[in-house]
Amino acid sequence: FNLAQNYPNPFNPTTQIAYSLEKDTRVELDVYNIQGKKVASLVSEYQKAGDYNVVWDASNVSAGIYFIKLSSLGSSDIKKCTLLK
Repeated sequence: FNLAQNYPNPFNPTTQIAYSLEKDTRVELDVYNIQGKKVASLVSEYQKAGDYNVVWDASNVSAGIYFIKLSSLGSSDIKKCTLLK
């Protein structure tokens, strides 16, 4: 799978997160704050192979640095993003 850098970054209050899957699999897409606490669960389901685009509305969290984590097929990838308010 592939997790692209979110766009725009930095952002306020929404950003788009694109990822692609090479085969059908269970996907977890979560957002964590700088302390490692999960602040959003964006995707938690079985998905078919293909390209996906998810919008994260971060209007309910404070400004700062966040980590977007995509987990699938026993692996994970993380991208750092910045929310400005």
